[in-house]
Amino acid sequence: MSHLIDKLNYFRKKREPFAGGHGETHEVSREWEDSYRQRWQHDKVVRSTHGVNCTGSCSWKIYVKNGLVTWETQQTDYPRTRPDLPNHEPRGCPRGASYSWYMYSANRLKYPLMRKSLMKLWRAARIQFNDPVQAWASIVEDPKKTAEYKPRRGMGGFVRSNWDEVNELIAASNVYTAKKFGPDRIIGFSPIPAMSMVSYAAGSRYLSMIGGVCM
Repeated sequence: MSHLIDKLNYFRKKREPFAGGHGETHEVSREWEDSYRQRWQHDKVVRSTHGVNCTGSCSWKIYVKNGLVTWETQQTDYPRTRPDLPNHEPRGCPRGASYSWYMYSANRLKYPLMRKSLMKLWRAARIQFNDPVQAWASIVEDPKKTAEYKPRRGMGGFVRSNWDEVNELIAASNVYTAKKFGPDRIIGFSPIPAMSMVSYAAGSRYLSMIGGVCM
């Protein structure tokens, strides 16, 4: 920062003109330029994609310095479709350009969240029932319990859970619905396949295998 402050004293330094005043000789520290150079220095470039909400998994160059992502640009080495068609450039949405922001943002969800009212009901039911499906049935078939968590939808109130807990709840609710109403009553939306199956396959294949409906 001191280099930038020194730069403000530029007009106070003595200068020796030459060539009829068209040029001048002066001594000014150029160390302030290092702050700019260091901003774009990197140790390596790795191939990755958008880590959040990605539908196409477009490839990006991720510049890494000291183990941290510093900046990112699009990969341009996609295979040609045909000679008379331009290259796939640019590709990727603005999410890729903000890759480092997504990774280190305080807003990033790093753990699964569950609505507190539902979590309390679920944990109490799991203590009472060894079978997760029976535990879920004890909640959704009880009007008093459903009245505790359903009206709170859309009102926040999420608390931190863990993957084992939420996966078990999701699986139990899917099994319950399939057994009671049929698998075609399980409806889901999986991200658009775009040019990649990375995101799309997980949800769509799951729904297809259990007889669910892909929206």
